Amino acid sequence: MPDIDTRLTQIEGRMIAHRRLLARLVLRLAPDLQADLLGWIEDREILHDGQEDPGSLPTELSVLPLSIAEEFQEIRKLVATMPPRRDD
Repeated sequence: MPDIDTRLTQIEGRMIAHRRLLARLVLRLAPDLQADLLGWIEDREILHDGQEDPGSLPTELSVLPLSIAEEFQEIRKLVATMPPRRDD
């Protein structure tokens, strides 16, 4: 079994692959659906539980929701940097 650092690197690599795939799928949507989905993603980029303070230290309970919000940010940023949709 791989050590923890190797395992974490594998998980991160898979997450990056999923992020790229999701961003590419968003770009393949029709413009109105794309805008709707990006709006939905933006709504989830910020926690709405009073823990939005970037200076606050994450607790064990907040790590998962913070990670989810950060991942939505990463997906949206990746979509914004990819070339526009092409009709193949």
